[in-house]
Amino acid sequence: MRKILRCFCLGWLLPDSAHNWKGEVVNVADGDTINVRRGKETVRIRLYGVDCPESRQKYGSEATEFARKLILGKKVRVEAVDTDQYGRTVGLVYVGHKLLNRELIRAGCAWVYSSCCKKQPLCRELTKLEERARKKKVGLWRDKRPTPPREWRKKHHRSQRGD
Repeated sequence: MRKILRCFCLGWLLPDSAHNWKGEVVNVADGDTINVRRGKETVRIRLYGVDCPESRQKYGSEATEFARKLILGKKVRVEAVDTDQYGRTVGLVYVGHKLLNRELIRAGCAWVYSSCCKKQPLCRELTKLEERARKKKVGLWRDKRPTPPREWRKKHHRSQRGD
């Protein structure tokens, strides 16, 4: 019985340490996608629960610059949550005690990616921060009706195909 319990406990502990790791941010591709060097490999990270404007979209460069100033060249802790359809690690990224995902929402640089944000109570907190940024008209919320990235991507792809 002890052996079974020990195996269960070790199995329970391993995933946490395997999904949490440290590295250095070597590139900020856009507001919600970064590259982190982990040893000799570079891992592409898609931030969990946030959706920043695309690079060519209004406020896209502001979101990217905000993330760059906060994390580029710095040591970060990554808490892997999932892997997306493009093979990127989806995760939470901490620089010191700050969570980049949270800071982007607070600064009005991103929407909560509500269809993918299922990690409670974090997603509730992010939603409250987004509501606060909207009320204060911070960042992209200065616009009356900013275009969510999902809508912008659909329109952008349609116009490229000539639809």
